[in-house]
Amino acid sequence: MLNKIFFGLLLFVPLTAVIHYLHVSPILVFFISALAIIPLAKFIGEATEELSVHVGSALGGLLNATFGNATELIISIFAMKAGLLEVVKASITGSIIGNLLLVLGMAIFFGGLTFKKQKVNRTASLASASTLLLAVIALIIPAIFLQTAPEVGNKIIENLSIAVAILMIGVYIASLFFILKTHKHLYTEEVGKFKPNWSIQKSAFVLLTATLAVAWMSEILVGSIEPLVKSLGWSELFIGVIFVAIIGNAAEHTSAITMAIKNKMDLALQISIGSATQIVMFVMPLLVLISLMFKTQMNLVFNTFELVVILLSVMIANLVIEDGETNWFEGLQLLVAYAIIAVAFFFHP
Repeated sequence: MLNKIFFGLLLFVPLTAVIHYLHVSPILVFFISALAIIPLAKFIGEATEELSVHVGSALGGLLNATFGNATELIISIFAMKAGLLEVVKASITGSIIGNLLLVLGMAIFFGGLTFKKQKVNRTASLASASTLLLAVIALIIPAIFLQTAPEVGNKIIENLSIAVAILMIGVYIASLFFILKTHKHLYTEEVGKFKPNWSIQKSAFVLLTATLAVAWMSEILVGSIEPLVKSLGWSELFIGVIFVAIIGNAAEHTSAITMAIKNKMDLALQISIGSATQIVMFVMPLLVLISLMFKTQMNLVFNTFELVVILLSVMIANLVIEDGETNWFEGLQLLVAYAIIAVAFFFHP
């Protein structure tokens, strides 16, 4: 029945294309395109799960994080081209807190309803958490630099952002070497007992096709944001942090919850925390470098409210996983924290 519902929701994909090219109400385009992404995200998660059985949970988690964030990267490039840099930064903030609080919270909550207690690899989890703390430092330094030296020109801020971006990409590459080479035993889950239902070729085809379709639908969705702001009065900050981030990370939502319900919490953590890490350590610095090709360049100076929210999200996520086990109440706490932040962004001017 659930599969039939998802297949039925695929009808929203061509419907989105039709109403978009017929220039129907942007509010309708926004919500229809959001519905179109839901089944596509489900197939991304299912294809990644099948691939993880073939290639192992470590590479499977990385594949999910990569393809889940491909949509975020594409959306951001189009937004940068249009000069909407603040929307790009808001979506990055939303992706980080969304993965750490909403995705991880839902995975822990629903997994905890099925299993009273779920254990995770504490060493691997804390290694990912420390990488996130490094990312927070990389975000805070440019903002503090600008506040303590407001007389510096934009060129210096841009050069500082480029330097930080290059260093962050270097650390991200080192983290991949850590996960896949030197310490891969920390990220290897027993997957031999899970028999794949799809071949590697079919899994890869579905994953690639669904990801491209998600990117297409997301591009249409982002194109309706500015008219939506004028119609409903919502701020671009709220739409970027909450809506764009949730839609962009829909793949992580479905797959992380699926893994947790099947008691593969290590893989669920890799998907959620790994995706947040990749956003801030790879996608964001890559966007800084890509912006050099555009008229307006992107820097790493986020506003104080966004920085505080990111820092608090990293801290509570670290507290939840540091003991090496999770339960449904901890998942609920993460979800409540996300709800508080969402309400704050709604009222933030």
